[in-house]
Amino acid sequence: MSIVLVPLAPGCEELEAVSVIDILRRAGLKVVCAGLNDLTIKASRDVVFKADQLLVETLEKEDIGLVVLPGGMGGTEALAKAAFFTDWLKKYAAAGGRVAAICAAPLILDQQGLLENKTFTAYPGVLDKPASAGARFTGASVEVDGNIITSRGPGTALDFALTLVEVMKGLEQRRQVEADLVR
Repeated sequence: MSIVLVPLAPGCEELEAVSVIDILRRAGLKVVCAGLNDLTIKASRDVVFKADQLLVETLEKEDIGLVVLPGGMGGTEALAKAAFFTDWLKKYAAAGGRVAAICAAPLILDQQGLLENKTFTAYPGVLDKPASAGARFTGASVEVDGNIITSRGPGTALDFALTLVEVMKGLEQRRQVEADLVR
């Protein structure tokens, strides 16, 4: 069974990470939280996460069906500087692997050229001028363009997570998880 990989780096956005992890697990997906450099990760508002394993180990041994990048500028910058991860991510996406990013995290996708000719969204002001040729920013809550899924920010985290459920398990599973949330 493939996993959903959620890389966690210091300064990541708590609400985005927790929403994705929780909703995807409610849908029955296997989610692995992987710490960039440590198993203990202090997020942007001092919430502390305990990762399941290190990111480098996850990339080496897991069958990954989706990568979800939480935002938060600190976490985004840390992941963007991790060449072992960004090199892997670029190859993974080029091979058709699904990649999702929310808030500031679409910056990583842009830096790796993964937004080329894609419609995307991100936190307002983060990607006013994307470097990727043909990238089209919409400002929508969530955008799905092929294997790239993006979302705007903490306030859209539930919509983002539910869209990921739909992408991975279908509309009926999304509806069931959403109904159980009593939104």
